[in-house]
Amino acid sequence: MTVGTETNLDLLYPEVQNFYARHMQLLDAGNAEGWADTFTKDGSFFSPSMPEPVRGRDVIIAGVRRTAAALAEAGEVHRHCMLMTYLRRRDDGTIYARSYTQVIATPRDGQPRLHMMCVCVDILVRQDGELKLRERRVTRDDRP
Repeated sequence: MTVGTETNLDLLYPEVQNFYARHMQLLDAGNAEGWADTFTKDGSFFSPSMPEPVRGRDVIIAGVRRTAAALAEAGEVHRHCMLMTYLRRRDDGTIYARSYTQVIATPRDGQPRLHMMCVCVDILVRQDGELKLRERRVTRDDRP
């Protein structure tokens, strides 16, 4: 049995953690195309920071580009740290993942600070042997 097709979550967990490490490092580097490619073509992103859910890679790319430009202009770097990930295989073959996510903001010549604390609930699927995000729902601890 190969990693990724097993039912044993002990084997799947490191693969998901590696996916998230790459996924968030692409975002933090402002690599809009690379980050969007970690979603399915019709992937969706729901966040209380946005007026409406985002659907599809083109819209995701545009959002990452806007955010990266705003951070560069402000002279601030954000690092997303996904922690305490809980996984569950669902009957439909998808993977439910729930993680605490810290966003650390570091201004140029300043001290790092906790910018926000979130919970990410993801639905992961396997496409062509790779994990992809089909859906992400973010809640923020500072908002209802």
